[in-house]
Amino acid sequence: MLKKNILKEMKKDEAIIKLSDNEEALMNLRFQHSLQQLDNPIRLKMIKKEIAQLKTIINEFNNGIRE
Repeated sequence: MLKKNILKEMKKDEAIIKLSDNEEALMNLRFQHSLQQLDNPIRLKMIKKEIAQLKTIINEFNNGIRE
């Protein structure tokens, strides 16, 4: 899970890269979950939350809230 101070300092390019990594990780976790090989199912929830946070940051950059 990303901490608030890391989120505040994150640049748009970093957020986009991290978002694509998290989306790929989520896909892999869902695949493992469907095969019942997932060790930590709470990780799914954490990845989804990080994706939402990163999408918010990117949206703030696009709307001019962040610079």
